[in-house]
Amino acid sequence: MVNKVKKALSAGPKATTSSLLNPQVLTRAEHGISREGISDNALKVLYRLNSAGYEAYLVGGCVRDLIMGLQPKDFDVVTNATPDQIKEQFRNCRLIGRRFRLAHVVFGREIIEVATFRGHHASQEEAPEDEDSNEIKSKAKKQPELLGKQSQEGQILRDNVFGTIEEDAERRDFTVNAMYYRVTDFTVTDFANGMAAIKHKQLELIGDPDTRYREDPVRMLRAVRFAAKLDMTISPTSAESIHRLGNLLSNIPPARLFEEVLKLLVSGQGLRTYELLIEFDLLAPLFPQLTPLLSDPNSRENQFIRQVLINTDNRLNTGQRVTPAFLFASLLWYPVEEHCQKLMFESGLVHFDAFNIAVNEVLHRQIQRIMIPKRFSTTIREMWQLQLRMPKRFGRRAYQMLEHPRFRAAYDFLLLRGQIEGGKLLELADWWTEFQEVTPEKRKTMLVKLREQEGGAAPRRSKRRKPTKKSAD
Repeated sequence: MVNKVKKALSAGPKATTSSLLNPQVLTRAEHGISREGISDNALKVLYRLNSAGYEAYLVGGCVRDLIMGLQPKDFDVVTNATPDQIKEQFRNCRLIGRRFRLAHVVFGREIIEVATFRGHHASQEEAPEDEDSNEIKSKAKKQPELLGKQSQEGQILRDNVFGTIEEDAERRDFTVNAMYYRVTDFTVTDFANGMAAIKHKQLELIGDPDTRYREDPVRMLRAVRFAAKLDMTISPTSAESIHRLGNLLSNIPPARLFEEVLKLLVSGQGLRTYELLIEFDLLAPLFPQLTPLLSDPNSRENQFIRQVLINTDNRLNTGQRVTPAFLFASLLWYPVEEHCQKLMFESGLVHFDAFNIAVNEVLHRQIQRIMIPKRFSTTIREMWQLQLRMPKRFGRRAYQMLEHPRFRAAYDFLLLRGQIEGGKLLELADWWTEFQEVTPEKRKTMLVKLREQEGGAAPRRSKRRKPTKKSAD
Protein backbone atom coordinates (compact mmCIF):
# COMPACT_ATOMS: atom_id res chain seq x y z
CA MET A 1 0.00 0.00 0.00
CA VAL A 2 2.92 2.34 0.69
CA ASN A 3 4.06 1.96 -2.91
CA LYS A 4 0.55 2.65 -4.21
CA VAL A 5 0.31 5.88 -2.22
CA LYS A 6 3.67 7.08 -3.51
CA LYS A 7 2.67 6.15 -7.05
CA ALA A 8 -0.66 8.01 -6.75
CA LEU A 9 0.97 11.21 -5.58
CA SER A 10 3.75 11.17 -8.16
CA ALA A 11 1.41 10.35 -11.06
CA GLY A 12 -0.75 13.47 -10.59
CA PRO A 13 -4.43 13.92 -11.45
CA LYS A 14 -4.74 10.79 -13.60
CA ALA A 15 -3.83 8.56 -10.66
CA THR A 16 -7.17 9.07 -8.93
CA THR A 17 -9.55 6.11 -8.83
CA SER A 18 -12.69 8.23 -8.45
CA SER A 19 -14.39 10.72 -10.74
CA LEU A 20 -15.28 12.74 -7.63
CA LEU A 21 -11.63 13.65 -7.07
CA ASN A 22 -9.21 15.77 -9.02
CA PRO A 23 -5.92 15.69 -7.08
CA GLN A 24 -3.47 18.50 -7.61
CA VAL A 25 -0.08 18.71 -5.90
CA LEU A 26 0.66 22.24 -4.65
CA THR A 27 4.16 23.42 -3.89
CA ARG A 28 5.09 25.41 -0.82
CA ALA A 29 4.95 28.63 -2.84
CA GLU A 30 1.39 27.82 -3.95
CA HIS A 31 -0.11 26.92 -0.56
CA GLY A 32 2.00 29.13 1.73
CA ILE A 33 2.14 26.75 4.74
CA SER A 34 5.24 27.08 6.92
CA ARG A 35 6.40 24.58 9.53
CA GLU A 36 6.56 27.47 12.00
CA GLY A 37 2.75 27.42 12.12
CA ILE A 38 2.60 23.68 12.82
CA SER A 39 2.69 22.20 16.31
CA ASP A 40 6.08 20.74 17.23
CA ASN A 41 4.33 17.63 18.54
CA ALA A 42 2.47 17.15 15.26
CA LEU A 43 5.79 17.37 13.41
CA LYS A 44 7.26 14.76 15.77
CA VAL A 45 4.43 12.36 14.90
CA LEU A 46 4.88 12.94 11.16
CA TYR A 47 8.65 12.45 11.28
CA ARG A 48 8.39 9.32 13.44
CA LEU A 49 5.88 7.63 11.14
CA ASN A 50 7.85 8.61 8.04
CA SER A 51 11.09 7.25 9.49
CA ALA A 52 9.30 3.95 10.25
CA GLY A 53 8.41 3.60 6.56
CA TYR A 54 4.82 4.82 6.68
CA GLU A 55 3.16 7.64 4.78
CA ALA A 56 1.85 10.38 7.10
CA TYR A 57 0.12 13.68 6.40
CA LEU A 58 -1.52 16.57 8.16
CA VAL A 59 -5.10 16.65 6.98
CA GLY A 60 -8.42 18.42 7.29
CA GLY A 61 -9.13 21.55 9.26
CA CYS A 62 -5.55 22.27 10.29
CA VAL A 63 -4.36 22.35 6.67
CA ARG A 64 -7.36 24.44 5.64
CA ASP A 65 -6.81 26.94 8.46
CA LEU A 66 -3.08 27.26 7.79
CA ILE A 67 -3.79 28.04 4.13
CA MET A 68 -6.39 30.64 5.17
CA GLY A 69 -3.99 32.28 7.62
CA LEU A 70 -5.86 31.05 10.72
CA GLN A 71 -4.32 29.36 13.76
CA PRO A 72 -5.55 25.75 14.01
CA LYS A 73 -6.90 24.60 17.37
CA ASP A 74 -5.59 21.08 16.83
CA PHE A 75 -3.61 19.04 14.33
CA ASP A 76 -4.87 15.77 12.84
CA VAL A 77 -2.62 13.24 11.15
CA VAL A 78 -3.62 10.52 8.69
CA THR A 79 -1.45 7.56 7.73
CA ASN A 80 -1.42 4.16 6.05
CA ALA A 81 -0.28 2.59 9.34
CA THR A 82 -2.99 0.68 11.20
CA PRO A 83 -3.93 1.72 14.77
CA ASP A 84 -1.87 -1.14 16.21
CA GLN A 85 1.13 -0.17 14.10
CA ILE A 86 0.79 3.44 15.23
CA LYS A 87 0.72 2.31 18.86
CA GLU A 88 3.96 0.38 18.30
CA GLN A 89 5.71 3.64 17.36
CA PHE A 90 4.60 5.71 20.37
CA ARG A 91 4.71 4.78 24.04
CA ASN A 92 2.46 7.77 24.77
CA CYS A 93 -0.31 6.43 22.50
CA ARG A 94 -3.78 5.16 23.32
CA LEU A 95 -6.40 3.69 20.97
CA ILE A 96 -9.98 4.94 21.20
CA GLY A 97 -13.29 4.65 19.36
CA ARG A 98 -15.70 1.97 18.23
CA ARG A 99 -17.31 3.60 15.22
CA PHE A 100 -13.82 4.23 13.83
CA ARG A 101 -10.63 3.35 15.71
CA LEU A 102 -8.26 6.24 16.26
CA ALA A 103 -4.88 6.66 17.90
CA HIS A 104 -4.30 9.54 20.33
CA VAL A 105 -0.65 10.44 20.82
CA VAL A 106 -0.51 12.37 24.09
CA PHE A 107 2.01 15.16 24.72
CA GLY A 108 0.98 16.63 28.07
CA ARG A 109 -2.13 18.71 27.39
CA GLU A 110 -1.84 18.39 23.62
CA ILE A 111 -3.25 15.37 21.85
CA ILE A 112 -2.35 14.59 18.25
CA GLU A 113 -5.08 12.47 16.69
CA VAL A 114 -3.82 9.92 14.19
CA ALA A 115 -6.20 8.03 11.91
CA THR A 116 -5.64 5.29 9.38
CA PHE A 117 -6.76 5.98 5.80
CA ARG A 118 -10.46 5.17 5.61
CA GLY A 119 -11.67 3.00 2.74
CA HIS A 120 -14.95 2.09 1.07
CA HIS A 121 -17.15 -0.46 2.80
CA ALA A 122 -16.62 -3.96 1.48
CA SER A 123 -20.33 -4.17 0.77
CA GLN A 124 -20.30 -1.21 -1.60
CA GLU A 125 -20.47 -2.22 -5.26
CA GLU A 126 -18.96 1.06 -6.34
CA ALA A 127 -15.77 0.50 -4.32
CA PRO A 128 -12.74 0.55 -6.65
CA GLU A 129 -11.47 -2.85 -7.75
CA ASP A 130 -7.72 -2.73 -7.30
CA GLU A 131 -5.09 -4.83 -5.55
CA ASP A 132 -5.26 -2.98 -2.22
CA SER A 133 -9.06 -2.72 -1.97
CA ASN A 134 -9.50 -6.40 -2.89
CA GLU A 135 -7.07 -7.30 -0.12
CA ILE A 136 -9.09 -5.21 2.34
CA LYS A 137 -12.34 -6.92 1.28
CA SER A 138 -10.75 -10.32 1.64
CA LYS A 139 -9.65 -9.53 5.19
CA ALA A 140 -13.10 -8.15 5.98
CA LYS A 141 -14.75 -11.44 5.03
CA LYS A 142 -12.51 -13.26 7.51
CA GLN A 143 -12.92 -10.54 10.16
CA PRO A 144 -16.53 -9.21 10.08
CA GLU A 145 -15.67 -6.54 12.65
CA LEU A 146 -13.74 -4.78 9.88
CA LEU A 147 -16.89 -4.34 7.78
CA GLY A 148 -18.74 -1.04 7.77
CA LYS A 149 -22.25 -1.04 9.17
CA GLN A 150 -25.11 1.32 8.30
CA SER A 151 -28.60 1.90 9.65
CA GLN A 152 -31.75 1.72 7.52
CA GLU A 153 -31.55 5.50 7.08
CA GLY A 154 -28.02 5.20 5.69
CA GLN A 155 -26.25 6.40 8.85
CA ILE A 156 -22.80 4.88 9.36
CA LEU A 157 -22.74 2.94 12.63
CA ARG A 158 -19.35 1.23 12.25
CA ASP A 159 -16.56 2.44 10.00
CA ASN A 160 -13.44 0.39 10.71
CA VAL A 161 -12.61 -0.08 7.02
CA PHE A 162 -9.09 0.93 6.04
CA GLY A 163 -8.13 1.94 2.51
CA THR A 164 -5.93 4.15 0.35
CA ILE A 165 -5.29 7.87 0.44
CA GLU A 166 -7.63 8.37 -2.55
CA GLU A 167 -10.44 6.53 -0.77
CA ASP A 168 -9.74 8.48 2.39
CA ALA A 169 -9.99 11.77 0.50
CA GLU A 170 -13.30 10.72 -1.03
CA ARG A 171 -14.63 9.87 2.43
CA ARG A 172 -13.88 13.42 3.70
CA ASP A 173 -16.92 15.60 4.17
CA PHE A 174 -16.12 18.96 2.52
CA THR A 175 -13.78 19.85 -0.33
CA VAL A 176 -11.84 22.29 1.89
CA ASN A 177 -11.04 19.38 4.24
CA ALA A 178 -9.62 17.05 1.58
CA MET A 179 -6.15 18.62 1.50
CA TYR A 180 -3.11 16.64 2.71
CA TYR A 181 0.18 18.25 3.79
CA ARG A 182 3.35 16.13 3.48
CA VAL A 183 6.29 17.30 5.58
CA THR A 184 8.90 15.35 3.59
CA ASP A 185 8.61 17.64 0.56
CA PHE A 186 6.34 20.43 1.96
CA THR A 187 3.64 19.78 -0.65
CA VAL A 188 -0.15 19.83 -0.26
CA THR A 189 -2.22 17.37 -2.27
CA ASP A 190 -5.59 18.98 -2.95
CA PHE A 191 -7.92 16.14 -3.92
CA ALA A 192 -11.23 17.98 -4.38
CA ASN A 193 -10.45 21.56 -5.47
CA GLY A 194 -10.35 22.80 -1.91
CA MET A 195 -8.17 25.76 -2.88
CA ALA A 196 -10.82 26.88 -5.35
CA ALA A 197 -13.50 26.57 -2.66
CA ILE A 198 -11.41 28.76 -0.34
CA LYS A 199 -10.93 31.32 -3.10
CA HIS A 200 -14.66 31.48 -3.87
CA LYS A 201 -15.60 31.21 -0.16
CA GLN A 202 -18.10 28.44 -0.81
CA LEU A 203 -18.53 25.29 1.24
CA GLU A 204 -19.15 22.20 -0.89
CA LEU A 205 -19.76 18.59 0.11
CA ILE A 206 -17.82 15.80 -1.57
CA GLY A 207 -20.29 13.46 -3.25
CA ASP A 208 -24.08 13.36 -3.20
CA PRO A 209 -25.40 15.60 -0.37
CA ASP A 210 -28.34 13.33 0.51
CA THR A 211 -26.06 10.31 0.83
CA ARG A 212 -23.38 12.13 2.82
CA TYR A 213 -25.88 13.68 5.26
CA ARG A 214 -27.59 10.35 5.76
CA GLU A 215 -24.23 8.68 6.47
CA ASP A 216 -23.66 11.17 9.30
CA PRO A 217 -26.38 13.79 9.98
CA VAL A 218 -23.92 15.76 12.13
CA ARG A 219 -22.39 16.91 8.83
CA MET A 220 -25.32 19.34 8.58
CA LEU A 221 -24.23 20.96 11.83
CA ARG A 222 -20.62 20.96 10.64
CA ALA A 223 -21.68 22.73 7.46
CA VAL A 224 -23.31 25.48 9.49
CA ARG A 225 -20.34 25.73 11.87
CA PHE A 226 -17.77 25.97 9.08
CA ALA A 227 -19.87 28.49 7.15
CA ALA A 228 -19.97 30.74 10.23
CA LYS A 229 -16.33 30.20 11.23
CA LEU A 230 -14.82 30.60 7.76
CA ASP A 231 -17.24 33.30 6.57
CA MET A 232 -18.35 31.08 3.70
CA THR A 233 -21.67 30.31 2.06
CA ILE A 234 -22.99 26.77 1.74
CA SER A 235 -23.31 25.82 -1.92
CA PRO A 236 -26.90 25.52 -3.21
CA THR A 237 -26.61 21.77 -3.79
CA SER A 238 -25.21 21.16 -0.30
CA ALA A 239 -27.74 23.54 1.33
CA GLU A 240 -30.93 22.24 -0.26
CA SER A 241 -30.70 18.81 1.37
CA ILE A 242 -30.30 20.27 4.86
CA HIS A 243 -33.87 21.62 4.92
CA ARG A 244 -35.23 18.16 4.08
CA LEU A 245 -32.99 15.99 6.24
CA GLY A 246 -32.65 17.98 9.47
CA ASN A 247 -34.95 15.54 11.26
CA LEU A 248 -32.22 12.87 10.93
CA LEU A 249 -30.43 14.57 13.81
CA SER A 250 -32.89 12.75 16.07
CA ASN A 251 -30.89 9.58 15.28
CA ILE A 252 -27.71 11.03 16.79
CA PRO A 253 -26.93 10.01 20.40
CA PRO A 254 -27.75 12.88 22.82
CA ALA A 255 -24.24 12.76 24.31
CA ARG A 256 -22.65 13.36 20.90
CA LEU A 257 -25.08 16.21 20.18
CA PHE A 258 -24.01 17.94 23.39
CA GLU A 259 -20.42 18.08 22.14
CA GLU A 260 -21.51 19.26 18.70
CA VAL A 261 -23.77 22.00 20.07
CA LEU A 262 -20.93 23.26 22.27
CA LYS A 263 -18.74 23.54 19.16
CA LEU A 264 -21.50 25.55 17.51
CA LEU A 265 -22.06 28.00 20.36
CA VAL A 266 -18.54 28.47 21.76
CA SER A 267 -16.76 28.96 18.44
CA GLY A 268 -16.58 32.75 18.79
CA GLN A 269 -19.19 33.05 16.02
CA GLY A 270 -22.15 31.90 18.09
CA LEU A 271 -24.56 34.59 16.88
CA ARG A 272 -23.89 33.90 13.20
CA THR A 273 -24.18 30.16 13.85
CA TYR A 274 -27.53 30.69 15.62
CA GLU A 275 -28.83 32.65 12.63
CA LEU A 276 -27.76 29.87 10.25
CA LEU A 277 -29.38 27.19 12.44
CA ILE A 278 -32.67 29.07 12.15
CA GLU A 279 -32.19 29.66 8.41
CA PHE A 280 -31.65 25.94 7.74
CA ASP A 281 -34.36 24.70 10.15
CA LEU A 282 -31.81 22.96 12.38
CA LEU A 283 -32.72 24.60 15.68
CA ALA A 284 -35.98 22.63 16.05
CA PRO A 285 -34.29 19.18 16.12
CA LEU A 286 -31.90 20.48 18.81
CA PHE A 287 -34.20 22.63 20.95
CA PRO A 288 -37.80 21.61 20.16
CA GLN A 289 -39.23 23.46 23.20
CA LEU A 290 -37.55 26.74 22.28
CA THR A 291 -38.24 26.95 18.55
CA PRO A 292 -42.02 27.70 18.80
CA LEU A 293 -41.20 30.82 20.85
CA LEU A 294 -38.97 32.28 18.11
CA SER A 295 -41.52 32.80 15.34
CA ASP A 296 -41.30 36.58 15.84
CA PRO A 297 -37.74 37.84 15.15
CA ASN A 298 -38.39 40.81 17.48
CA SER A 299 -39.73 38.76 20.38
CA ARG A 300 -38.12 39.08 23.80
CA GLU A 301 -37.01 35.45 23.52
CA ASN A 302 -35.15 36.12 20.30
CA GLN A 303 -33.62 39.34 21.58
CA PHE A 304 -32.51 37.66 24.81
CA ILE A 305 -30.77 34.74 23.09
CA ARG A 306 -29.10 37.00 20.55
CA GLN A 307 -27.74 39.22 23.34
CA VAL A 308 -26.46 36.19 25.26
CA LEU A 309 -24.62 34.98 22.15
CA ILE A 310 -23.21 38.45 21.43
CA ASN A 311 -21.83 38.58 24.98
CA THR A 312 -20.49 35.02 24.66
CA ASP A 313 -18.71 35.82 21.39
CA ASN A 314 -17.17 38.94 22.92
CA ARG A 315 -15.86 36.98 25.90
CA LEU A 316 -14.42 34.19 23.76
CA ASN A 317 -12.80 36.57 21.30
CA THR A 318 -11.09 38.46 24.14
CA GLY A 319 -9.70 35.30 25.75
CA GLN A 320 -12.25 34.97 28.55
CA ARG A 321 -14.00 31.78 29.58
CA VAL A 322 -17.67 30.86 29.31
CA THR A 323 -19.66 28.09 30.95
CA PRO A 324 -21.99 25.82 28.98
CA ALA A 325 -24.42 26.02 31.92
CA PHE A 326 -25.07 29.71 31.26
CA LEU A 327 -25.73 29.07 27.56
CA PHE A 328 -28.17 26.22 28.15
CA ALA A 329 -29.88 28.12 30.98
CA SER A 330 -30.44 31.00 28.55
CA LEU A 331 -31.76 28.80 25.74
CA LEU A 332 -34.24 27.01 28.03
CA TRP A 333 -35.35 29.85 30.35
CA TYR A 334 -38.37 30.98 28.38
CA PRO A 335 -39.62 27.42 27.78
CA VAL A 336 -39.52 27.04 31.58
CA GLU A 337 -41.44 30.29 32.06
CA GLU A 338 -44.06 29.34 29.49
CA HIS A 339 -44.54 25.85 30.93
CA CYS A 340 -44.78 27.32 34.44
CA GLN A 341 -47.61 29.65 33.37
CA LYS A 342 -49.38 26.76 31.67
CA LEU A 343 -49.23 24.64 34.83
CA MET A 344 -50.57 27.50 36.95
CA PHE A 345 -53.48 28.05 34.56
CA GLU A 346 -54.40 24.40 33.99
CA SER A 347 -53.68 22.91 37.41
CA GLY A 348 -54.17 25.87 39.72
CA LEU A 349 -50.70 25.48 41.24
CA VAL A 350 -49.01 28.34 43.04
CA HIS A 351 -46.06 29.88 41.19
CA PHE A 352 -43.36 28.27 43.34
CA ASP A 353 -44.66 24.72 42.84
CA ALA A 354 -45.43 25.25 39.14
CA PHE A 355 -41.95 26.67 38.54
CA ASN A 356 -40.16 23.69 40.12
CA ILE A 357 -42.26 21.22 38.14
CA ALA A 358 -41.60 23.18 34.94
CA VAL A 359 -37.84 23.12 35.59
CA ASN A 360 -37.84 19.34 35.99
CA GLU A 361 -40.01 18.67 32.95
CA VAL A 362 -38.23 21.07 30.58
CA LEU A 363 -34.81 19.66 31.48
CA HIS A 364 -36.09 16.09 31.19
CA ARG A 365 -37.44 16.72 27.71
CA GLN A 366 -34.27 18.50 26.61
CA ILE A 367 -31.89 15.73 27.64
CA GLN A 368 -33.82 13.37 25.38
CA ARG A 369 -32.31 15.40 22.54
CA ILE A 370 -29.09 16.82 24.02
CA MET A 371 -27.56 15.13 27.04
CA ILE A 372 -26.60 17.91 29.46
CA PRO A 373 -24.08 16.53 31.98
CA LYS A 374 -25.18 16.70 35.60
CA ARG A 375 -22.41 19.12 36.55
CA PHE A 376 -24.04 21.63 34.20
CA SER A 377 -27.71 20.78 34.81
CA THR A 378 -27.19 21.29 38.56
CA THR A 379 -25.78 24.77 37.92
CA ILE A 380 -28.66 25.55 35.56
CA ARG A 381 -31.21 24.64 38.23
CA GLU A 382 -29.47 26.82 40.82
CA MET A 383 -29.30 29.81 38.46
CA TRP A 384 -32.99 29.51 37.69
CA GLN A 385 -34.03 29.08 41.32
CA LEU A 386 -32.02 32.14 42.32
CA GLN A 387 -34.11 34.18 39.86
CA LEU A 388 -37.04 33.58 42.26
CA ARG A 389 -34.99 34.35 45.38
CA MET A 390 -33.31 37.55 44.22
CA PRO A 391 -36.44 39.75 44.61
CA LYS A 392 -36.56 38.72 48.32
CA ARG A 393 -33.92 40.94 49.88
CA PHE A 394 -35.08 41.76 53.41
CA GLY A 395 -33.13 41.03 56.58
CA ARG A 396 -30.15 38.76 56.07
CA ARG A 397 -31.36 37.42 52.75
CA ALA A 398 -29.46 39.95 50.63
CA TYR A 399 -26.18 39.18 52.42
CA GLN A 400 -26.76 35.43 52.15
CA MET A 401 -27.43 35.83 48.46
CA LEU A 402 -24.05 37.51 47.90
CA GLU A 403 -22.34 34.53 49.50
CA HIS A 404 -24.08 31.97 47.28
CA PRO A 405 -21.56 30.24 44.94
CA ARG A 406 -23.87 30.78 41.93
CA PHE A 407 -24.72 34.39 42.74
CA ARG A 408 -22.50 35.94 40.07
CA ALA A 409 -23.89 33.75 37.27
CA ALA A 410 -27.46 34.32 38.51
CA TYR A 411 -26.87 38.07 38.72
CA ASP A 412 -25.48 38.21 35.15
CA PHE A 413 -28.53 36.24 34.04
CA LEU A 414 -30.88 38.63 35.84
CA LEU A 415 -29.09 41.64 34.36
CA LEU A 416 -29.58 40.32 30.83
CA ARG A 417 -33.24 39.65 31.51
CA GLY A 418 -33.64 43.17 32.83
CA GLN A 419 -31.95 44.72 29.82
CA ILE A 420 -34.36 42.90 27.48
CA GLU A 421 -37.60 43.09 29.45
CA GLY A 422 -37.09 46.38 31.34
CA GLY A 423 -39.59 47.52 34.01
CA LYS A 424 -39.34 46.13 37.55
CA LEU A 425 -36.91 43.45 36.40
CA LEU A 426 -34.41 46.10 35.30
CA GLU A 427 -34.93 48.01 38.57
CA LEU A 428 -34.18 44.80 40.50
CA ALA A 429 -31.02 44.17 38.45
CA ASP A 430 -29.85 47.76 38.99
CA TRP A 431 -30.47 47.41 42.76
CA TRP A 432 -28.25 44.32 42.91
CA THR A 433 -25.60 46.08 40.81
CA GLU A 434 -25.44 48.93 43.34
CA PHE A 435 -25.67 46.64 46.37
CA GLN A 436 -22.51 44.79 45.30
CA GLU A 437 -20.49 47.95 44.81
CA VAL A 438 -21.31 50.10 47.87
CA THR A 439 -19.85 50.03 51.39
CA PRO A 440 -21.37 47.94 54.20
CA GLU A 441 -22.90 51.09 55.76
CA LYS A 442 -24.52 52.02 52.46
CA ARG A 443 -25.90 48.50 52.12
CA LYS A 444 -27.70 48.88 55.45
CA THR A 445 -29.16 52.17 54.26
CA MET A 446 -30.34 50.53 51.03
CA LEU A 447 -32.11 47.76 52.93
CA VAL A 448 -33.83 50.23 55.27
CA LYS A 449 -34.98 52.30 52.29
CA LEU A 450 -36.20 49.17 50.55
CA ARG A 451 -38.23 48.18 53.60
CA GLU A 452 -39.83 51.61 53.72
CA GLN A 453 -40.72 51.47 50.03
CA GLU A 454 -42.17 47.99 50.30
CA GLY A 455 -44.40 48.64 53.28
CA GLY A 456 -43.15 50.75 56.13
CA ALA A 457 -40.68 50.26 58.91
CA ALA A 458 -39.33 46.91 59.81
CA PRO A 459 -41.54 45.07 62.30
CA ARG A 460 -40.27 45.12 65.85
CA ARG A 461 -39.80 41.87 67.63
CA SER A 462 -42.27 41.39 70.41
CA LYS A 463 -40.84 40.48 73.77
CA ARG A 464 -42.18 37.47 75.55
CA ARG A 465 -44.10 38.25 78.70
CA LYS A 466 -42.94 36.54 81.80
CA PRO A 467 -45.64 34.31 83.22
CA THR A 468 -47.31 35.83 86.30
CA LYS A 469 -47.38 33.86 89.49
CA LYS A 470 -50.85 32.93 90.68
CA SER A 471 -51.66 34.46 94.03
CA ALA A 472 -52.04 31.96 96.81
CA ASP A 473 -55.60 31.53 98.03
